[in-house]
Amino acid sequence: MFSCKLNPEAANQQESAVKDRLSMLDQPVAVVLAKDGEQKLVGEGEFRLDPEGPDKLLAVLPAVSERNLGSSSFRLDHGLEYNYIAGAMANGIGSEEIVIAMGKAGMLGFFGSGGLHPRRVEEAILRIQSELKDGECYGFNLLHNPFEPTIEEQTVDMYHRYGIHRVSAAAYLGLTKYIVHYRLKGLHRDSNGQVVAKNHVFAKVSRSEVARKFMAPAPQKMVDELLQEGKITEEEAELSQWIPMAQDITAEADSGGHTDNRPLVTLLPTFLTLRDQAMAEFKYNCEIRVGAAGGISTPQSVACAFAMGADYVVTGSVNQGTLEAGTSDYVREALTRIEPHDVGMAPAADMFEMGVELQVLQKGSMFAMRARKLYQLYQDYKSIEEIPAAERQKVEKQIFQKSLDEVWKETETFFLDRDPEQITKAQVDSKHKMALIFRWYLGKSSIWAIQGVENRRMDYQIWAGPSMGAFNEWTRGSFLQDVKERKVVQIARNLLYGTAYLNRLNQLKALEFPLGAELSRIEPKEIV
Repeated sequence: MFSCKLNPEAANQQESAVKDRLSMLDQPVAVVLAKDGEQKLVGEGEFRLDPEGPDKLLAVLPAVSERNLGSSSFRLDHGLEYNYIAGAMANGIGSEEIVIAMGKAGMLGFFGSGGLHPRRVEEAILRIQSELKDGECYGFNLLHNPFEPTIEEQTVDMYHRYGIHRVSAAAYLGLTKYIVHYRLKGLHRDSNGQVVAKNHVFAKVSRSEVARKFMAPAPQKMVDELLQEGKITEEEAELSQWIPMAQDITAEADSGGHTDNRPLVTLLPTFLTLRDQAMAEFKYNCEIRVGAAGGISTPQSVACAFAMGADYVVTGSVNQGTLEAGTSDYVREALTRIEPHDVGMAPAADMFEMGVELQVLQKGSMFAMRARKLYQLYQDYKSIEEIPAAERQKVEKQIFQKSLDEVWKETETFFLDRDPEQITKAQVDSKHKMALIFRWYLGKSSIWAIQGVENRRMDYQIWAGPSMGAFNEWTRGSFLQDVKERKVVQIARNLLYGTAYLNRLNQLKALEFPLGAELSRIEPKEIV
């Protein structure tokens, strides 16, 4: 269509007209071949199927909708308009405001309960439930912490008490009795004899062996223990073997926070194969669905996920930079400036002793380097007392900015309120006491960033993946470059619109329709 005989200005005008036509996603368009041999796009009603006419019909591109991306059963089961989730960012970064905005827009947001005191989580439950109407979807994070199992148990009991029917299960290395209790509570048969689960688990995992456990029924041993303890009924125990532990499995690729840095192009197909195997083995009546997370931040990455077979997508890093995120203005501004290579790995507070790492922003912060130093000391010594005096003075001055004795007093007060068993263990296990002291820094560093504590900026722990840099590049020069315009629903709608547009563009490519650079460019725009 864009003949070299045309001058550049005329060619640009033609390409712009084609783009306008292509952008009307709710209207079908026809691809026709003119007598002069050039292909054209015409709208519905502008082309008549006339064998004797001047143009030949090559194809009709149907209307497309952002609402049709992904699994229809996912939307139906959860009462959603879009297969799009704002993931749970810990310490309340995945805020009440994000959850409420997403719920009102026909999407799903998870509150970031991880790392918060149960009292703070309870406050979030009451507010979200008061502002969202019946049918507007929401969920809460259920973060596994092998070193504080009491918190996981208390959180599950709270979710049962308040009727929280959707949880994002994260950081699980295997199943626990608490997540099994959450899933099984309320199991029953409907009038047609089908097993119905009240509580839905969205398992966010990156390893095949963990995915298999969530795709299988609850382990019989754990079911028997829960039944013996009176936590579930005979009916719930019997029905537990008819459903998977999680019907929605999220393949978490290279993301901010906890991550194994897996590439999505290999992780998602692997999980889809595991899903097919589980469906064949266990013969479920319900469908296991697989979503994609990690690296989801541009229309191209969303389109790639859906094209590979994802039933839904989950965003994370891009939501932390939104106005609704529970973080400081400094963090929001910092996130607008990063590039994909400005992130790196550092020890995680909740699994410090195991050497588990998470992905953070390295540009402008010394957190990653200092956290690695503490982990090295933890590996080298059995107690705080074994650390050489010069080394201890250095970490007190440069990292903690107070004596380790003062840090321990604060740590003791914290855990006596949150989980007293940790202090009891530390009194007889000097290595555990050292871990709790070092975890003070790892825990505080994320709080300093959230609160914007100015004299601690070099210690900010800001969770982010390479996707944040890709998002910045995509939005450069558009209204979304401005941090004040970054609203969670506006970002979601632009990503979904851009994906639908790309799908239509790919149909044109398959027809060998000549495409210029302007057609392939997807600029963010204000979507009401």
